[in-house]
Amino acid sequence: MNADDPTTPHGLTGSHDPDRFPAGRPLLIRGATVVTMDTGPGILPDTDVLVTDGTIAAVGPHLSAPHGTAVIEAHGAPLIPGFVDTHRHMWQSALRGLGVDWTLTNYMAALGQLLPHFRPEDVYAGNHLGMVEAVADGVTTVVDWSHGCSTPAHADAAVDALMSVPGRARWAYGRIGPDLSWVTGGEVDRIRAARFSADDQLVTMQLALDLPPDLSAADAALSHAAKQALPVTTHAGVFGIVGDAAVAHLARRDALSPSTTLVHAASLSDDSYRRIADSGACLSLSAESELNAGQGYPPTGAARRFGIPLSLSMDTVVWWSGDMFSAMRSTLSAERGLVFLQAHARGEQVSSHDLRAADVLRYATLGGAEALGLADRIGSITPGKCADLVLLRADTPSMTPVNNPVGHLVFQAGRGDIDTVVVNGRVLKHRGELTGIDLRRARRQAEASRDHLRGAVGEAAWQNLVDPPGATG
Repeated sequence: MNADDPTTPHGLTGSHDPDRFPAGRPLLIRGATVVTMDTGPGILPDTDVLVTDGTIAAVGPHLSAPHGTAVIEAHGAPLIPGFVDTHRHMWQSALRGLGVDWTLTNYMAALGQLLPHFRPEDVYAGNHLGMVEAVADGVTTVVDWSHGCSTPAHADAAVDALMSVPGRARWAYGRIGPDLSWVTGGEVDRIRAARFSADDQLVTMQLALDLPPDLSAADAALSHAAKQALPVTTHAGVFGIVGDAAVAHLARRDALSPSTTLVHAASLSDDSYRRIADSGACLSLSAESELNAGQGYPPTGAARRFGIPLSLSMDTVVWWSGDMFSAMRSTLSAERGLVFLQAHARGEQVSSHDLRAADVLRYATLGGAEALGLADRIGSITPGKCADLVLLRADTPSMTPVNNPVGHLVFQAGRGDIDTVVVNGRVLKHRGELTGIDLRRARRQAEASRDHLRGAVGEAAWQNLVDPPGATG
């Protein structure tokens, strides 16, 4: 049985053939359908991609490769840039699925119960499992929206976990609550100097900075972020919590810029969207979250109308999966469904779609890279960029036949169809199995953390979290 043949049985067990892809060895992916996300080349059938020194060295047919190059035969399968998730609360990973029936109100109440019991080791367990999951699912860059860092020890644990897995991440340092003195009191500067000295390391830093009810109380923190040239991500347009006044305040403080990411932005006025567009700030849409939790309706239409850059994110696995295929489908379905609903209310029919599959695939890849200021490094399969790549399988029922590669990726493919994941030129998953990553350890840590949190809140409270009271009437 050919080791390069994607028809070989495979499964997610961890540490498959770890010696075959040592760090630094050149890699050739041969005969793929390369979905470049680069507007020039577009989609390239039967094409090779050569990776050397962590970089995409060449893209083209019948490439020659240096002696000793590892070769992966793609057999025509789609090869795409790695997904970029611009907002995920990874510290909550051990609570996976707990909140499937929660609203945003339930979530906020649950955090009030659970957060006091989170130890640094619980943050580590969540982040570590979250990074392993991201790599396994083809999310080669993920923003860890790390607002569970209640103390410096929690923050250090979060960073330790991200750096323990060789995926690419942006650690967004945050805390829950209106007190932002931790930003200006030296803690941000300490951890930045100690852990984030190089701009080209796999894990980089930004601030996760939610504005308090007293908006002026955020001014010192915003000024500090600007002085330190730290990108900022903030929840915005969350119905009943933060709205237009926050966007206007950020604009007045010159705190809206291309390095600002606004999460959700789902319940804002046209004036706010106009301010965001004028600033060059980016939105991070979590359609599954917005549709199920109550932040507001996914603002794809408003963003497109005003020309606001878009990226996608999964928010938290407490509710949903970390599956970016699901994020793309949810985004597309939400916008198309709304357009039909509004047209039918006017007695009209819709004859063609405005939002296309290619748009949401771009949001999930290059759009995310742009939001993080990394579009010169990742987000497309372009020579000279970092080799963050995802190869799908060619032989599963859902991948047979592929008639429209982009549409297939959005509406047909899923996490189980991922064959190979490469981050910075290093193969971290091949033939469906993680390479050099200890999944069993990640699972043990997460289960131990879950058991601790369950015991800390008590069984009655835990069961009430699993099955919260529903609406009556």
